[in-house]
Amino acid sequence: MKKIITFLILASLVSCNKNSDKADGYGNFEATEVTISAEANGNIEYLKLEEGDILEPKTQVGLIDTTQLYFNKQQLIASKNTVFSKSKNVLSQRSVLQEQLKTALIERKRIENMFAENAATKRQVDEVVGKVNVILEQIKSVETQNTPIINEVKSIDVQIEKINDQIQKSKIINPIKGTVLAKYAEPNEVTAFGKPLYKTADISEMTLRVYISETQLSQIKVGQNVTVKIDSGKEMKSYQGAISWIASSAEFTPKVIQTKEERVNLVYAVKVKVKNDGSLKIGMPAEMWIK
Repeated sequence: MKKIITFLILASLVSCNKNSDKADGYGNFEATEVTISAEANGNIEYLKLEEGDILEPKTQVGLIDTTQLYFNKQQLIASKNTVFSKSKNVLSQRSVLQEQLKTALIERKRIENMFAENAATKRQVDEVVGKVNVILEQIKSVETQNTPIINEVKSIDVQIEKINDQIQKSKIINPIKGTVLAKYAEPNEVTAFGKPLYKTADISEMTLRVYISETQLSQIKVGQNVTVKIDSGKEMKSYQGAISWIASSAEFTPKVIQTKEERVNLVYAVKVKVKNDGSLKIGMPAEMWIK
């Protein structure tokens, strides 16, 4: 009888030790994955990247053929020069009329002075005033002829800017610093707008998404430091992490990380930021320890 009691006590102690060694949360590492897609149609001239490469932000890693865009731009520039030549003719007419206007104004001033001294007649004054008015109307007419030409030039400028934008979007620019996770295209392939080219993610800092019960909420807060452990041979490897987010509402435990009995429990999602030393991978399971 004493042997049985001793055995039960030992079993109870072992059970308590196992419970005390249980992690506070279980989950998997994740990162923000960004899929870079083509913004133009055409043949891929080059795509300088491979899976595993670390790319810097704002770096050009590829180019889609811009030959047709270049020819269209040159055609628009030629059209613009032709329209400009029309405008120059109109403006030269306006320059001649403006010189005539200067002469007419001088003459009008002289006649008006002579009329004030009774050295000229009212008819002479009227004639010179009429001459000035005619030249002013001619200038207005010429400027009216130039308005549609100017508008045509503006329209061509807009089309050229659109071509420049298309040429710029033919350059494959990496938007963020990250590691290439997957490559979907190769040089000399024909791509189309919206077609994925490669996928990248910044894995220098990983996010561990774990789930905890309602009773554990009082033990954690945003910014709190915790210990994160991963499998590493016979022992577990530890990392320092910081809680960056706690869900405001409960959800059912995800099927992938808990037993069948525990899947029906309501839990809260928690995100933990962890610096990656190169060992952490997307999807890798891990544990969170509060103490």
